[in-house]
Amino acid sequence: MDMNEIKEIFFQECEEQLAELESGLLKLNDGDRDPETVNAVFRAVHSIKGGAGAFGLDDLVSFAHVFETTLDCVRSNKLEPTQDVLKVMLKSADVLADLTNAARDGGSVDEARSRTLIRELEALAHGETHAAEPAAPKPVAAAPKPAEPAPVVAKPDVNDEGFQPIPFSFGDFDEEPAAKYVPTCQIVFRPNRELYAKGNEAVLLLRDLSRLGEMSVYCDMDRLPPLDKMNPEEAYFSWKVSVTTDKGEDGVRSVFEFAEWDCELDVRTIEEEIVGEAADDDEPPMQAVPFDLSLLEDGPAAGGEEEPVANESDTAAAIAAADTASKVAQVASRAAENAKAAAAAATAAQANQASAAGQTIRVDLDRVDRLINLVGELVINQAMLSQSVVENDNNGVSSINMGLEELQQLTREIQDSVMAIRAQPVKPVFQRMARTVREIADITGKSVRLITEGENTEVDKTVIDKLAEPLTHMIRNAVDHGLEMPEKREALGKNPEGTVRLTAKHRSGRIVIELADDGAGINREKVRQKAIDNDLIAADANLSDEEIDNLIFHAGFSTADKVSDLSGRGVGMDVVKRSIQALGGRISISSKPGQGSVFTMSLPLTLAVLDGMVVTVAGQTLVVPLTAIVETLQPEASAIHSFGASQRLISIRNSFCPLVDVGRILNFRATQANPMDGVALLVESEGGGQRALMVDAIQGQRQVVIKSLEANYTHVPGIAAATILGDGRVALILDVDAVVAASRGQPLRQDISLAATG
Repeated sequence: MDMNEIKEIFFQECEEQLAELESGLLKLNDGDRDPETVNAVFRAVHSIKGGAGAFGLDDLVSFAHVFETTLDCVRSNKLEPTQDVLKVMLKSADVLADLTNAARDGGSVDEARSRTLIRELEALAHGETHAAEPAAPKPVAAAPKPAEPAPVVAKPDVNDEGFQPIPFSFGDFDEEPAAKYVPTCQIVFRPNRELYAKGNEAVLLLRDLSRLGEMSVYCDMDRLPPLDKMNPEEAYFSWKVSVTTDKGEDGVRSVFEFAEWDCELDVRTIEEEIVGEAADDDEPPMQAVPFDLSLLEDGPAAGGEEEPVANESDTAAAIAAADTASKVAQVASRAAENAKAAAAAATAAQANQASAAGQTIRVDLDRVDRLINLVGELVINQAMLSQSVVENDNNGVSSINMGLEELQQLTREIQDSVMAIRAQPVKPVFQRMARTVREIADITGKSVRLITEGENTEVDKTVIDKLAEPLTHMIRNAVDHGLEMPEKREALGKNPEGTVRLTAKHRSGRIVIELADDGAGINREKVRQKAIDNDLIAADANLSDEEIDNLIFHAGFSTADKVSDLSGRGVGMDVVKRSIQALGGRISISSKPGQGSVFTMSLPLTLAVLDGMVVTVAGQTLVVPLTAIVETLQPEASAIHSFGASQRLISIRNSFCPLVDVGRILNFRATQANPMDGVALLVESEGGGQRALMVDAIQGQRQVVIKSLEANYTHVPGIAAATILGDGRVALILDVDAVVAASRGQPLRQDISLAATG
């Protein structure tokens, strides 16, 4: 594996870390104060910084370092994660993502914005530090300051008894606990050659260690061979490090997070005895004198004055106390080791279980696409083989036929498994929308809250990749046009903070994504007048509310009074419609004045395969998506009723449903067929209710591989796509919604037909 491949893996991991960072910050913004959430956010930034340092990405490292420092203040409860603080951190997460993308793609970022955020982050960290000092009484922390200078210790007139360590303030121990115990960690760090081969650098790791606290380092060069025997790719040095830090072993090991597998690392905590709270007024101070005063003395005269204070009996008492404490510590140590062993066993068991349940591998998407295409061809060939055997095997019970049935079942399982590989949750796309909302809210001066639901709803990777653009335009439209300004919302009795709700869910074999806002809704009078001014409709046109709402999807249509960076050019919603159409989906609008609007997108779960009903219409073979079919009926003469000049209804369980001749709608025949000679398919479409589609015959139900007509031929009104049948013929996949719309009087034109493949 070369350095470019390692770097690519790093950037892939950065995407995951950035998603974790965004998710954690949004949880904190919603009021979550779980320490694990804060730790997850901190680890994400720390991991990005560590990897960036290994590749020399200085801009990314410097920004991540400042970000990490501020997050550490939150993690240590020095900085309260208020809304203002989290607003800065969310913006910082956006800049961190921009810096990562720039490092990967070679682009640039807004340096002025980066510098501004660095100053804001530093101000948060430093401001909390200054605010924290007077907030909590810390006489112990302040005590070393007068004891530090040597001249203070040398003053002979401290008190009448010549007791020099008065600045240590023994009286404070009666009021305040002992100084906080900061453990010392001993680290033995011996790199392997793989550590350097992967771009890590021992000096950078030692530098990060030094940031944890006071550190001393010893370099062991015993393994260094003579110059003529030296291998430049080998690692010969090792380091013994002693660092005093309140981060503990976990903090030390986090420094080696990217290098732990490529080195020998031993981290141990040295248990040191510290002076506790004084229990008696005479004995503890007397025991502490020989040790503490020696640290505070600078001159031999001072030392001579203090030695008589500790007599032999006091020293013996101190030794006895130390011996007793040592025995207690040994017992406690054994108990702690047993507890650690039990905890380690439990942790190992959980890790094994989690490892067995959640192991993943990274696979290039092109390989998955090729596998899906090959499986599609396998399905087609299996169908052809089955068709050939059926035509030549009259009894249908031969061993070949039975084997083909098993092959069909296996092929279906293989196809389902392969399609599951491409299925991914919509969470990454939804998280990207959070940044879009923040940016547009800042530009417009509005207060907006984004609520997401159904983030784990899975859909084909191809669909996810193409969802970002239409969702971005819809978000911009909802915030800019839909939501009112905070002052106006308050005047209307609404919450000054507007709400945009993004929801994903499965419904009838499709994925439905809804974008709702609690704004003013669509101003239909303004939309209608704008359409008249743009010559889109006649001034006397009689349009329903639904038809007026759909006018916003016309190219060049905009109700904005002036052109801005966000709106006014009439491009956004036209892009939304075309993007959804390209995905084989449909979009509908529901709006109530003063209450808000709901945009509903219905998309196929996959663009590769489809379960369908193969039917015959006027000699043509069509495939009707199975997810659209409610039931099949054999019409009877008593159930058919005429309505108007050419309309017919079919009675189904005491209700009437329009009867639609598919062959007539698609111009396969000039006149309507006799309903009693065919079969009715009761279908349900988005917004069109139920219709009974008349076909001549049903050939069967099967899974077909979707082939794009637009990519291989051109768009055909009323047809969503095509497929290859078992006998090698091409069958057209019916666009149910376009046919239902045509039955309501809308012509089958390309600009209104939204493809539906399932």
